[in-house]
Formats: sequence, C-alpha cells, structure tokens
Amino acid sequence: MSWGSELWDQFDNLEKHTQWGIEYVEKYTKFVKERSEIEISYAKQIRNLSKKYQPKKNSREEEESKYTFCRAFLTTLNELNDYAGQHEVIAENLTSQIITELSRYLQEIKSERKSHFHDGRKAQQHIESSWKQLESCKRRFERDCKEADRAQQYFEKMDADINVTKADVEKARQQAQMRHQMAADSKGDYSSYLQKFNQEQNEHYFTIIPNIFQKLQDMEEKRIERLGVCMQTFAEVDRQVLPIVGKCLDGMTKAAESIEPKTDSKQVVESYKSGFEPPGDVEFEDYGQAMKRTASETSLSNTREAKEKPAGKSKGKLWPFIKNKNKLSLKLITLNSHVRNLIEGSGPEDFSHLPPEQRRKKLQGKLDELNKDIQKEMDQRDALTKMKDVYVKNPQMGDPASVDPRLSEIGQNIEKLQFEVQKFEGWLAEVEERMPSKSDTHRRSGLYETQNNTTVGNNCAQDRESPDGSYTEEQNSETQVKANINPIPNPNPTSTTPEFDDEFDDEETLPTIGTCKALYPFEGHNEGTIAVAEGELLYVIEEDKGDGWTRVRRNEDEEGYVPTSYVEVFLETNAKGQW
Repeated sequence: MSWGSELWDQFDNLEKHTQWGIEYVEKYTKFVKERSEIEISYAKQIRNLSKKYQPKKNSREEEESKYTFCRAFLTTLNELNDYAGQHEVIAENLTSQIITELSRYLQEIKSERKSHFHDGRKAQQHIESSWKQLESCKRRFERDCKEADRAQQYFEKMDADINVTKADVEKARQQAQMRHQMAADSKGDYSSYLQKFNQEQNEHYFTIIPNIFQKLQDMEEKRIERLGVCMQTFAEVDRQVLPIVGKCLDGMTKAAESIEPKTDSKQVVESYKSGFEPPGDVEFEDYGQAMKRTASETSLSNTREAKEKPAGKSKGKLWPFIKNKNKLSLKLITLNSHVRNLIEGSGPEDFSHLPPEQRRKKLQGKLDELNKDIQKEMDQRDALTKMKDVYVKNPQMGDPASVDPRLSEIGQNIEKLQFEVQKFEGWLAEVEERMPSKSDTHRRSGLYETQNNTTVGNNCAQDRESPDGSYTEEQNSETQVKANINPIPNPNPTSTTPEFDDEFDDEETLPTIGTCKALYPFEGHNEGTIAVAEGELLYVIEEDKGDGWTRVRRNEDEEGYVPTSYVEVFLETNAKGQW
C-alpha cells in the first residue's frame, strides 16, 4: 500500500508518526548506550576483583607459586581479567557499530524528514492560495452578474417610464450593457481559473502529495530496516566474543584440572623438611638413681612432670624475654623483634638459621641465581668483545677503546660473582657434609625445635604460649641455630641487662636440682637467656615447665634460660621432692 493514495488527507498524522519514529530511534540509541555503560562498569569491577586477589609482591608469593592449586587460582584470575576484556570489547563494538552509526543516521533522517514536510507544506500552501483565488473569481463573477441584473432591471424600468427622457433611457441601456459585459468577463475569468485550479488540485492530490508521501514512506521503511539491522548487530556483538569467552572459561577449567593434590603434598615436604632425624626412645626413669634425659626430650613429659609437682611449692619462673610482673612488655618486645627481623632480613647470609635441609635448598637456589648472573655477564662480555672486533676492523663504525670501560666493569662483576659462588659452594659443601644420616644416633631434633614457627611435628619453644596466653610467630634471634658445630665461644656469655639483674636480685637464690651438658652452642642474645658453649657443664636450678626452656646457673652471678633441646639434663634423685 502507498501512503500517497491511501493517506492523501492525513498529512498531520503522518507528520506526528514520523516524528515518533525518530524519537523511537533515539530511545533505542539510549538503550544501547546504557547497555554499553553496564558492560564497561562490569568489566571494571571484574578487573578490580582479579587485581584484588592477585598475589602480593613479597616472599609469600614465591611460596604460593610452588603449589598447583595456587597456580591454578592465579591462572583463573588471569583468565578472568581476559574475560573482563571481552566485555570491554562488547562496549566498544556497541558504541562504534550502533551508537555512533545511529547518532549520525538520526541527523540525516531528521534533515530528510524536515525537507519532505517543507515541500508538503509548500504544496499545501499553494493549493490553498489557488483555492482562495478561485473563490475570489467566483465571488467577483457572482457580484458582476448581480450588478448586470440590477442594471438591466433599471434600464427596463426607465424604458417603460414615459416621463423619462430618451437620453436617460439610452444611458441606462448603455450601463446595463456594460454590466452584462463585465459579468461576461468575470464569467470567463472564473471559468478559466476554475479549470486551472482543478488541474492544480488534481496534480496536488495525485502527483505532488503522493510523491512527498512516498518519500516519507521510503524514509520510514529505511528507518525501520536500519533499526532491525542495529538489533541484529546488538546480538552479533555478543556472539562475536563468545568464542574468546569460551576460551577463557576453558582456561579456567584446564587450570582447575591441573591441580594435583599429591604434588602439593610433596611440595609441603620439600618446603618444610628439616633434615633432622626423629627423636629416639625416651629412657626409663629410674627413681633409684639420677635420671638421664636425652637432648630432644619432648616438652610433653616435662609438662607431665610439672603437673605431678605440688602446686604450693612451685615458684613462678621468669619468661626468657620479659619480667614476671609486667607481662604487657612481652607484646612490645615481640613487636620490636618482628620489626627488627623485617629490617635485618630473614636471616644471616649463609642461612645458618635454617634447618639443614632447608639451608641446603636455599644455598643451592642462591648458587643457581649467581650462576645465571655470571652467564648473563659473560654473554654481555662476548657481545661487547665481538663489537670491539667489528670496531677494530671497521673504525668508521666506532671507537674500539669506548668498549674497554664496560668490559673492565663486566670483568670485575664476574670476579665478584665467582667469589660469591665459591663462598656459597663452601657453605653448601659444609651443610651436605654435616647432614645427619639414618644411622646417626644423636638426637638432633632440638636443632629444629627452636627454629621458625614452621610445624614439623616436634614441639618447639616458639610454638608454645607465653605466660600471659599470647601466641607469637616471630623468629627470635636466640632461636636461630648456627650450623657451625665448633664455633668460637662468646667472649662475654654472661652479659645481661640491668633490668634482668634487678629482677633476679628480687628473688631468692634457687637450689640446684641437677646438672646438664650443652649439646649445641647457644648465643642467648635476648633478655633472660644465657649463652652456653657446646660441651659446657652447667647446674640446673629450674626444670622445663613445658615451654621448652630450662633455667641453669654457671656460677653464683650467672644464670638464665637455655632451650631444653640444647642440653642433656641429669636431675638429682630427690629433685622431685624439692618442687
């Protein structure tokens, strides 16, 4: 159906309808724009979520990367980041392929519609003007006819009146003839203009208006078609990214499938294996003679013994790090120790604070890094050497002497790195030589019991609660065991702080309940501890209460705490009764 033939008299309604069609395009454009904004916001939130859970740049990241489930989660986060990128692609395509195109098209269709309705109003004004002229000709013809009739009647009246002169009659006759002539002329004009108007009206309603309405119809159909194409594009934009989104999801699935529980369990062993042998059997306690305890006696037995002692006779002992009467200082000292560890690093350069197995791994890793650095420096030296040869053969390309400073610097770097390699190789050979064997009957589990709070099955002093019930994971310097078996004894092992001396002065001198022999050296830097050398004999004045520490005395003025696992204790037969 054609608008020109069916809607020839609906000019105003068509004007309203086409305006509504344009507004509908604007409405759809706004819808797509809001959808694009949602995609951008969603992508931003997904990226922020992925970034939030990315591993932080610290030593923990290196530990996490060892486990398959951590690597799988990291892969999932990376795939999620790519997934967010696809939603950004959707937003970009919606903007470029729909919003931008429709915005430009709206300007075109508004201009086209304005032109068509301008032509329609112009044609409408023309036909209305012609109609007014036709009405004017018609009224003039009617007026002239009436005037001619009145002139004719006046002439006939004058001609019949005997009293009127002949001249008056002749004048009336001429006037009637003139009026008839004017009426005849008006009739001709009216007839001619009527014919012209009918032609114009026919052309207006069957040619001009149909052509304008046809253009409007074509414009409207193109608008609808364009809107349909945009709706298809709206769906296609999503469909285009589905394969990539599928790959992202496939990557997440593959990452999840790559998780290997057995491998992660094995990695736990590799990460925390100390290299020490498990403790041997606990010796029988013969109350008929002094009990001989092994070096790695567990704190469980010590706790049991402490419970068996009469509570009324027990005397509170000092925690190795704080005063008894001011337990709040424990938290402050713990915090200061933690800050000091952060400033000073995780331990000495030779990793002697670590158990043998972990120390060996750290030394080996350091050697691998140094060898890589040496290889890089050597590669740079080879490249510079070749460059220098080229300069020698082709002086116009450069000065050979300009390369010498860099070659000299690289040579010095290689020498330094090689010296470092020799140093670490020596430490590695030392730790491998002293690694305990299966047949080793020495109970060296105590070496690891005082290490960092890594749980390996043995009870360690750092894993226990302090007197005020607080729990600390800080690695204190007094619990770092050096790998040297025969170190140089501390020249001043009895050095203590005045605060600690004052506290001991406030207490009664405790009686000796046994003796002990130091199995390993202990530096005793912290307040309340005492330094001992390997093989040194000391007096026991307070037994382990279950916290992994034994109070010993060297002479009347020197006493303090040492790790229970560092000494072999020989209690007197009647020691139980004293407590």
